[in-house]
Amino acid sequence: MTDSKFIDTARRVIRNEATALGALADALDSTLSDAVDLILKSKGRIIISGIGKSGHIARKIAATLASTGTPAHFVHPAEASHGDLGMVTRDDVVLAISNSGEAPELANLIAYTQRFAIPLIGITSRPQSALATQSDIVLLMPKLPEACGTGVVPTTSTTMTLALGDALCVAIMEHRAFSADNFRDFHPGGKLGSQLSRVGDLMHTGDAVPLSGEHTPMSDTLLTISQKGFGVVGVLDDNGYLSGIVTDGDLRRNMAGLLDLTTGEVMTKSPGTIGTAALAEEAVNVMQSRKITCLFVVDPDGSRNVAGIIHIHDCLRAGIV
Repeated sequence: MTDSKFIDTARRVIRNEATALGALADALDSTLSDAVDLILKSKGRIIISGIGKSGHIARKIAATLASTGTPAHFVHPAEASHGDLGMVTRDDVVLAISNSGEAPELANLIAYTQRFAIPLIGITSRPQSALATQSDIVLLMPKLPEACGTGVVPTTSTTMTLALGDALCVAIMEHRAFSADNFRDFHPGGKLGSQLSRVGDLMHTGDAVPLSGEHTPMSDTLLTISQKGFGVVGVLDDNGYLSGIVTDGDLRRNMAGLLDLTTGEVMTKSPGTIGTAALAEEAVNVMQSRKITCLFVVDPDGSRNVAGIIHIHDCLRAGIV
């Protein structure tokens, strides 16, 4: 097969699956709302199960629900038959996935939900299947050919199942008004976690912050700059609020007679700052645009009360840059 044939095949698969997703979107009806309402009213967790490729999709849906504020667990249907049914409580909602709706491995889990009146949501493409007829709510997918061309490899069906799971998760997430801050609580690691880091999470505080008063002799301020290691010092007015900053540029401009001056006479007034609640990524953008290496962090109340200092290296270590 030539390279062009490979590309033609790949394009055909993607276009077929895109067509299937459009058909799925058109086929959605009030049962999706019913499923969302049922999950929102649940006092327990969402137990998601499936076998084979449906099982892989089920794991992903469970992970997405859990990371967006809805407690969810994947339960393997075979393991459920050997004791893991004890993980399912009467307060839970079960979401079972089977494209054919006839996966025998799901039989004991389905029977368990009926025995203890546990709500069951089924995802399948066959309305007359065992899963569909025994579910309280059925999310029915269009019956379309698999993209493999042979009709036996789960491709189109798994793509639709994944998209339907995402749609369900996002609908629930939006109803809960789940925000980026909430997501960060559940996802502090990795690149996503670092992108959602706040300045307040990375800044230096307390005695580590280089500060000096407006009336402090520059001889003392130079010691502070040297000891703290940031190459700058924040200057406080008589009320204890940030009024200026002394940088290496300020030192060079005032080299003649520097030790005879006070810090207030050398400083640059009204320096740029950032709030504690700002994204660290925003701090990086500010530092890069101004060609500086650190920013003083102030309380978000507009008082210019110094809360800390953040250095570009802090952001680098956190994987933000």
